[in-house]
Amino acid sequence: MRSFLKPAAGLTCVFALALAGCSAGSGDSSGKDSTPSRQTSSTPSGGGSSSTSYAPYVSVETASGNDSAGSPTTYNLAFAIAGGSACTPEWNGTTAIGDSAVTARIAKLRSSGASVRVSFGGASGKELAETCSDASTLAKAYGAALDAAGSTQADFDIEGAALTDSASVTLRSEAIALLQKERTGLKVSFTLPVMPSGLDSDSLALLESANDKGVRVSTVNLMTMNYGASYSGDMGDYAITAATAAHTQLKKVFGLSDAGAWRGMALTSMIGVNDVAGETFSLSDAAQVRTFAEEKEIAWVSIWSSFRDQQCGTGSTDDDAATDCSGVAQSAGAFGEAFAG
Repeated sequence: MRSFLKPAAGLTCVFALALAGCSAGSGDSSGKDSTPSRQTSSTPSGGGSSSTSYAPYVSVETASGNDSAGSPTTYNLAFAIAGGSACTPEWNGTTAIGDSAVTARIAKLRSSGASVRVSFGGASGKELAETCSDASTLAKAYGAALDAAGSTQADFDIEGAALTDSASVTLRSEAIALLQKERTGLKVSFTLPVMPSGLDSDSLALLESANDKGVRVSTVNLMTMNYGASYSGDMGDYAITAATAAHTQLKKVFGLSDAGAWRGMALTSMIGVNDVAGETFSLSDAAQVRTFAEEKEIAWVSIWSSFRDQQCGTGSTDDDAATDCSGVAQSAGAFGEAFAG
């Protein structure tokens, strides 16, 4: 997803799902190294009677009046990335991880009772695995950002060049596995680009890498957006088609049941005007995706992003639908309310 940086700046099944996971291979004392076995864990808590929670992406540095729309269960903090070429986490590559203003902002977000999830990566700058030299140092860098936010949830938004860099993919998997050994309660999600046909080979390779290195993956979050010029149809339909295709892939990669694969999935939409001409995600699309997510008991739904969840000002030169507003007619916070259900 778009960063806050401006342009020019055998199977070892470890998928820790909402209701079902599996373990085999070296971690299975039975000696069976190919058949996953099911294990029960907790159900994700959502608003009302639904198990699907709402977790928007928010600016970790700047508050928006739309942050609390829909009463989020969790806030995805965008983004922790490398500061320049160093193995040092910074917020958006520019602000110290312990910045007092950011610390106060995170505390205010949590004051509602919501949790926070640190999102590493994004579309701009360098993800830390691209700048750190070894898994131990990288794990410490990730841990520093989590500690600064007071979070036990890590989201890795891997896209663009970082997704095709096999060396950093492997290093990241090794580092996350180390971090989870130290922090047994750490929940990990991967946010990946998707097409209506499903996840591409690079995304599947990343998940296989995490699996092979023993990462306990709680959720695979699909970026249902920016498909390309040839996709000019209904964005809600595309999101559901993409989720359905990815569902089949997740079952295969992690050896999951139908229900387990749905409950280990999240969906993130770019609200309003997307980065690709002809793609506009409407409020009716949001309602459609929310209904689908509830029916399938998908773990969580999200938007990019809370600060865009407002109508652009008429004739205003300060509003940019790419960064500041949705580009569609709406009341402030309307997408958050729709996605919260």
